[in-house]
Amino acid sequence: MKRMRNHLIGVDHGDVVMFSDFEHDGVMWTGDGARQVRAHVEFSESYRTPPVVITTLSMFDISNGANGRVDVQAEDITPDGFAIVFRTWGDSKIARVRVAWQATGELRQEGDWDVG
Repeated sequence: MKRMRNHLIGVDHGDVVMFSDFEHDGVMWTGDGARQVRAHVEFSESYRTPPVVITTLSMFDISNGANGRVDVQAEDITPDGFAIVFRTWGDSKIARVRVAWQATGELRQEGDWDVG
């Protein structure tokens, strides 16, 4: 559990189109084996500490001729942003993906000091 130390709680959110590989025969659509795509997200305002980030598929278009293997995660979370990482493997044929995200955490208070 993440405990917040102040009353200034911020919730930021968005939607990111990760790829649309069927349009140009990209690796997610035509490849085999382990594959991944990363997208960097900047928060609209910096948090005081790294927030909790949740990711979920908001659009998923796959071939019906193979298994749909998917792993989507938030990685490298900082007070300023994070990376969405989408992975697939095996014979999965992924045409396109959009990922929704939500970040919740402490915002800076007036008078906070940056001690480095």
